[in-house]
Amino acid sequence: MISLAGRDIMHSWGKFLFTGVGLGLLIGVTLTMAGVYRGMVDDALTLLDNSAADLWVVQKDTLGPYAEPSSIYDDTYRSILSVPGVARAANITYLSMQVKATSADVRVMVVGIVPGGPGEPGQPGHLVGGRHITRGHYEAVADVAAGFALGDMVQIRRNYYRVVGLTRRMVSSGGDPMLFIPLKDAQEAQFLKDNDAIQQQRRRTAANPAFNRPGAPGLLEGVIASQSINPYVNAVLVQVKRGFTPEQVAEPIRRWKRLQVFTRTQMEEILIGKLIATAAKQIGMFLVILAIVSAAIVAFIIYTLTLGKIREIAVLKLIGTRNITIASMIMQQALGLGTIGFVVGKTVSTFWAPVFPKYVLMLPEDSLRGFVAVLVICALASLIAIRVALKVDPGEAIGG
Repeated sequence: MISLAGRDIMHSWGKFLFTGVGLGLLIGVTLTMAGVYRGMVDDALTLLDNSAADLWVVQKDTLGPYAEPSSIYDDTYRSILSVPGVARAANITYLSMQVKATSADVRVMVVGIVPGGPGEPGQPGHLVGGRHITRGHYEAVADVAAGFALGDMVQIRRNYYRVVGLTRRMVSSGGDPMLFIPLKDAQEAQFLKDNDAIQQQRRRTAANPAFNRPGAPGLLEGVIASQSINPYVNAVLVQVKRGFTPEQVAEPIRRWKRLQVFTRTQMEEILIGKLIATAAKQIGMFLVILAIVSAAIVAFIIYTLTLGKIREIAVLKLIGTRNITIASMIMQQALGLGTIGFVVGKTVSTFWAPVFPKYVLMLPEDSLRGFVAVLVICALASLIAIRVALKVDPGEAIGG
């Protein structure tokens, strides 16, 4: 009966092929949606990999520095270095913002790092061009996805930074390319107010009655000076010495430093289980809807094809063809339609995935699961047409 199903397909090959292509485009969207989710997860894991950290020390009772704001004093890393098992500790800041380039504004995550070479926590581990940041001000290393070239000038707040190095796949959990600048500059960009706000705050401070009594001018000068100093960072990245587990080092920091400490496993749970959980559910809903629509399309076209050959089915029954043979023919047509659709869908999704603004990760195992799911959906969708075919009266062949 394989040849019988094939002959029937060739008889209406135009409609069959056109339907397969349409179904393939729908399957391509489905595979792409799955790739978008995989890309989000990979971006989150890449963010953790690129930080080169075993522990993230953040503000107490927060899920910082990626899922929630976190602010701690920038001298905290010194006391953390004294904790047994700590090999390295480095301050870092994160700020997602629009930066001005020569051509257009670009959405990036600005990362403030202590100038140095690769290997330090937070440093870009691999450059595809240029060099690392060596000066304390006005230099930047950018991910190539930002579209910057070596030597470009990038404006962040009031200052301009020259791109001295390029890296690749250094992105935030949301897929924004990273732009690394010196820590002091990043602290100023994130925490310090603009000149007008500082002047207004100084006038409010000077007008406070507490500073209008004898002996207060010295205190007033100290308060005003403190407003021009920014002693905060978002987190301290910690690398653990060999022979120590991350939890062994994290526990004394939590107990004695009164700070929140996350291990790699805990940070993965925050990023994947909390930060992108809503987006994952939304993508899952889209996949369910697309699966239902695909099943409806297959069921409709197979049902239509079956109704178009009611007389032929009646003739088959009249000459003694078994019901299982007729059902097998319709099932084969549905599976053939699904196979054509999957091939088309896989092909188009492979070509258009790189065009998406966010990273789309197409895994072979997802494609295999998708192929199995398509065949199952097509098989289930053909049951309606099979039921109609099995109810055909052989007498219709004579009556027609």
